[in-house]
Formats: sequence, C-alpha cells, structure tokens
Amino acid sequence: MSDPTRAQRASSFGSRAAAYAEHRPDYPREALEWGLSGASGTPRRVLDLAAGTGKLTLGLAELGLDVTAVEPDPEMRAELGRTVPSVTSLAGQAERIPLPDGEVDAVFVGQAFHWFDVPAAMTEIARVLRPGGVLVPMWNYEDDSVPWVAEFGNLGRTGVSRAWTDGSREPATHPAFEPFESRTFHHGQRRTAESLVETIATHSHMIVADPAEAAAALAEIRQFLAANPHTASGEFDLPLRTWTFRALRR
Repeated sequence: MSDPTRAQRASSFGSRAAAYAEHRPDYPREALEWGLSGASGTPRRVLDLAAGTGKLTLGLAELGLDVTAVEPDPEMRAELGRTVPSVTSLAGQAERIPLPDGEVDAVFVGQAFHWFDVPAAMTEIARVLRPGGVLVPMWNYEDDSVPWVAEFGNLGRTGVSRAWTDGSREPATHPAFEPFESRTFHHGQRRTAESLVETIATHSHMIVADPAEAAAALAEIRQFLAANPHTASGEFDLPLRTWTFRALRR
C-alpha cells in the first residue's frame, strides 16, 4: 500500500465515528487480564493508545484501572468522551504521547498498532512505560475457522483492501522490550445482517474507496448474508478471535 493511501486510511475513521462507536466489537475481559498479567507488579495506571471511540478504554475502566486515553482524531475522541466520561482523554498520537516519562504501568493498543510508525512509536511507548511495564497490542478478527465466516471474509474487497500486516501477525521487535508473547481468545458479537454490514462500512478500505466501488462491495455482502442460513433472519452471534500480544518493558 502506498504511503498516501496508508495515511488516508489511518486518518479516515473520524468520518464514521458514531457508526464506529455503535457497531465495532469490544474486547474480551480475559484478553485484557492476560495482557496485564505480563507486567511485573500490579498494574494500576494504564494508557489506551489510539483509543478511538473507547471500545477498549471501557473494558479497562471496568477493571478498576486508572485509565488515560490518547487519540488523535477529535471526532473519535468526542465519541470516547460520551462512552467513557470518567476517563481522561488527551489529543496525541503514538509517536508523540502527551505523558511524562515512566507514567504508566501498561500500554494497550486496540486495532491500531499497524497504523503506527512502529519503531518511533515503540521508542515513545517505552518512554512513558515504566521498566517492568507491559505493551499490549490487540486485534479483533472474524473467526475464519467457521466455514461461513471464512466465506464471508473473502467478500467485499475494494481496490485499497489488503491484509493487515502483509502476512505476519507478530509485531516488530524493539531493544527496549522483551520479545512479544501472544495468545488468541475466542470472542463474539451479537449482530443482525444490517448491523454487520454497518460494521464493515466502518473499515478503512470501505471509507476511502470510490463510493460506487464501496456500495457494490457492501451490496455483495448484503446478498451473501440474506442467503446464508446462519445470518438470514434476526440476530446471530458473529464468531471472533482476539489476537493479543504482550511485551515486557526492559
């Protein structure tokens, strides 16, 4: 993907902030707890970096943690404030985090690590993370071990679609961190056919695609969901897997 297209996709979500807040899935509690358990000591102060509309922020706050959310897009940050009003939210980005050195015990990143300038971001994350703290990138993906979900996942491609890491799920290494560990957690989201279409419409490759191309891709998805017995009538559970990584700050 070209740098201009990548930058366009990375900054596209604010235009669909309300739909993102309504339709994107949350993260399973056990994945959050596993990420936290990678830190030395008991983590209390947590940063949700590139927090979006607060999907991950809310889960961290519900664990009783002292959470700060950092998000560059003002429209996404406004939705976050409505979702989790008790949390401090700041304007900032992964490569320039508006926190002092060693301020937090854990840094979580939900659905966003692949958009960062990763070497610069990991250096900056290391700055705000105390030694013995933990970095936890996470991603929700449809569970393609389920046959209909695998078929569904091959639909709705646009000219700017691509795999999220060009074939590798492992985040980059960095001298300030121990090697990443990883676990996958089963998750799910209650959906209807139309709410699942609305979820896909919040994906960056749909937002920045030519409008006619995006409309055709979403129509293809609607047709599949209407014909698929698992999704054709009423609500259903969309099977998800949450890919979770953790790396200890040296």
